Amino acid sequence: MDVLFLLDTLDSTLFFLLALSIGYLLFFAFASIFESGSPYPSASKKYRFAVLFPAYKEDKVIVSSIASFLRQDYPKENYDIIVISDKMKVSTNLQLQELPIELLTVHFENSSKAKALNFAIEKLSDRVYDMVVIMDADNTVNPDFLQKISDAYECGANVIQAHRMAKNLNTSTAILDAVSEEINNSIFRKGHVKFGISSALIGSGMALEYSWFRENIKKVSSAGEDKELEKLLLKQRIYIDYMDNVPVYDEKTQKEISFHNQRRRWLSAQFASLWEALPDLPEAIISKNIDYCDKIIQWMMLPRVILIGITGLLSITFSLINWEWALKWWLLLFFLFLALCMAIPDYLVNKDFKKAIIKVPFLTLMMFINLFRMKGVNKSFIHTEHGEQ
Repeated sequence: MDVLFLLDTLDSTLFFLLALSIGYLLFFAFASIFESGSPYPSASKKYRFAVLFPAYKEDKVIVSSIASFLRQDYPKENYDIIVISDKMKVSTNLQLQELPIELLTVHFENSSKAKALNFAIEKLSDRVYDMVVIMDADNTVNPDFLQKISDAYECGANVIQAHRMAKNLNTSTAILDAVSEEINNSIFRKGHVKFGISSALIGSGMALEYSWFRENIKKVSSAGEDKELEKLLLKQRIYIDYMDNVPVYDEKTQKEISFHNQRRRWLSAQFASLWEALPDLPEAIISKNIDYCDKIIQWMMLPRVILIGITGLLSITFSLINWEWALKWWLLLFFLFLALCMAIPDYLVNKDFKKAIIKVPFLTLMMFINLFRMKGVNKSFIHTEHGEQ
C-alpha cells in the first residue's frame, strides 16, 4: 500500500510539473497560428542605423553577408556597417576593406560576442544613431530590411527582433535546427506578442534603440549576451517587439557535433540566466512585471527534446504500472506533439523533414548528456563552423 501511495504521489507530482510546461507551449503555439496584424505605416523620416557584424573566424561567410547587406533600399548615408574582425585572415580583412564599410580589428585573448560589441560601441562613442542592428556574420536580409525596422521604430518599437529563418536545409541536422528555430519563433515570439508580451531575443537580427544599447551593453559579458540583454530590458519594462514579416536568413548547423556544441552553449546561458534572475522573481510578481516573470518561467523550462523524451518515457513506464494512470500521460504527450505541430510552419513539412525526424531520439539523448557538460561553457566562445558538408 505504501509503495502504491508513493507511486501515485510521484505520478501526480511529475504530471503536474510537466503539464504546466506543455500547457504553456500549447497556449502560445495556438496563439501563433493566427495572422499577424497590419504592418507598420511608412516612416516619415530616415533614421540612422549602426549595423554591427561581430565576426570571429568567419572568413567563409562574412564578405558575402556584407555584400548582401549593402544592397539595402535605404539611403547609404543613413546607415554604417561596422565589422568587428576577430582572428580572421589578412586576405579576408583586405577584401572587407574594399567595401564601403568600417573594419575594426580586435585580438581578444578570450573572444566573445559581448567583447566585440563593447569594443565597437567604444569606437563609435562620438557618433549619433537612432538604432543599432546586431547581425551574425552569416546573416543576410532583404533589401527592405532597414526600411521596415525604421517604420516600426517611428511607431514606438524601441527593441525589435526580426524573423530569423534558415537559409540552408541541405542536411537532416540543418532541417532539425531550422525546425527548432521556427518553433521558438512561433511560441516565444509570434505567440507572445499576440498577447502583448515581449518577444524573446535570439542573438542576431536584433534592433535596439542606440542610446539605450550604448549605456547598457557595458553590463553584458557572458557568451549568452542575448539573454543578458533580455534581462536588462525586461527589468526596465522595455517591450521587445517581433516582426514576423522581416526575415533574417541564417545558416543552420549542418553537422551533429556543431548542433550539440551550439545547444550546449545555449543551455549553459539559459541556466546561468535563470540562476541570476531567480532571486528577482518575487519582486517581479509583486510589481506585476509580467514580461520579466514570463521570461524567468521560460528559463525554468526543460528543452523540448528532453520534454518529449521524459513525457514519452513516463507514458510507457506508467502503462506498465497502471494503465489508468497512463491514460493522462498519453494525452499529455498528444498535446505536446499538437503544440509542436502547430508551431512548425508549413514550408518545413516535407519528405526531408520526415526523414530528419529519425534523428530526434539521438538528439534527445545528446541534449540530456549536455545537461552534465555545461561547466565553463558560458564563459568561453564555441565557434560554429560554416559551409560544412
